[in-house]
Amino acid sequence: MADTAPLAKLENVTKTYPTPGGEGLTVLDAISLTVTAGESLAIVGPSGSGKSTLLNIIGTLDRPTSGRVLLDGQDLSHLADEDLAAVRSRRIGFVFQLHHLLPQCTALENVLVPALAGGGAVTKETEERGRQLLDRVGLADRMAYRPGHLSGGERQRVAVARAVVNQPALLLADEPTGSLDRAASENLEQLLVEVNREEGVTLIVVTHAAALASHMARAMDLRDGRLAPLEQTE
Repeated sequence: MADTAPLAKLENVTKTYPTPGGEGLTVLDAISLTVTAGESLAIVGPSGSGKSTLLNIIGTLDRPTSGRVLLDGQDLSHLADEDLAAVRSRRIGFVFQLHHLLPQCTALENVLVPALAGGGAVTKETEERGRQLLDRVGLADRMAYRPGHLSGGERQRVAVARAVVNQPALLLADEPTGSLDRAASENLEQLLVEVNREEGVTLIVVTHAAALASHMARAMDLRDGRLAPLEQTE
């Protein structure tokens, strides 16, 4: 059961990119959104609608042109870049369409990379959590494998384990099944649902996949710069 306390909150977030004519291109237009702790949310919409831009702003990888982003009540809008990096490393996990694993590192070493952020070190407790997570995602026998020897679905499962190893409050997934076949997509969809429930992490997914969106507790549609509730069909 999701908590009713807001975990992430957007207030009138607008993102405008400069254009040669000077008028600017507004991709996000005064978007307000509240996501409660433990909730799962899908953001869908046509290509080029700004879904990834919105996710990057929520995850502090990008800044809005105007408006505020709050995480656990903390206004992130005016934090310096190094402070935002600290927030990302402690509070936010990311899963992208392309796994972004380090090719020279094993699956376990990749999972443990977030523990090294900000000059940190891998403790015995963190390593044990990494091993448990890989076991949890069905890769107990692949811990010593490098990404080149894993399937696409296995790489994404490693990426999910890496994203939650630091026990973030917020997990952001940008088209996580976009490069996978149907079977691997279904496995990853189920994994994300289970991670949301069992880890208690708030999950926001940007996706074109109706099946993945249907597994989320709530879905929003982004088009023409505005966000509106999407009726679930399942």
